[in-house]
Amino acid sequence: MSSSNAVGYLAGIYQGFSGTIKGLMVTLRYLFKPSITVNYPVAKLKPYDRFRGALLFDAVTCIGCNLCVKACPSDCIDLQNMTTPEGKKIAKVSWYSIDFGKCNYCKLCEEACPTKPKSVWHSLDYENVFFSRHEMVRAWQQGDPWCGTYFDPADKKYRVSQEQIPIEEIPARR
Repeated sequence: MSSSNAVGYLAGIYQGFSGTIKGLMVTLRYLFKPSITVNYPVAKLKPYDRFRGALLFDAVTCIGCNLCVKACPSDCIDLQNMTTPEGKKIAKVSWYSIDFGKCNYCKLCEEACPTKPKSVWHSLDYENVFFSRHEMVRAWQQGDPWCGTYFDPADKKYRVSQEQIPIEEIPARR
């Protein structure tokens, strides 16, 4: 065996050994830090304030101006104003729906909303539970929960999604 082959062999052993020691040092450094494991799905990590989660709607605050419908580039928002018996529109909303299958979470609807606090806003919920295409279209009217209702074609009535686990009971508006 020549001396250059022996030096190359020993250099390879040294590189392998030093790489192993570097990896073990990283492991040793994190070994004594507290864990960040969360008991998911019972407990969820709260995302940053600028996070764009699921859209929520407050039918009491909404004035039915249709600015969110006009601002939506995906055409996923539908709004129906209340009317008087004579057929004149009132500044209240009768139905409001969002199709989460089309929504791209751009936040233009929230920025267009003139009410204080906002009647449509992004929550901090980073997951929505949908088991069918019908559940992706959420609708709100006065008295509905924050997550909205969906139309069940089998029963021909609106239902609240029981599988949805919100991060907060009443999400903060920004």
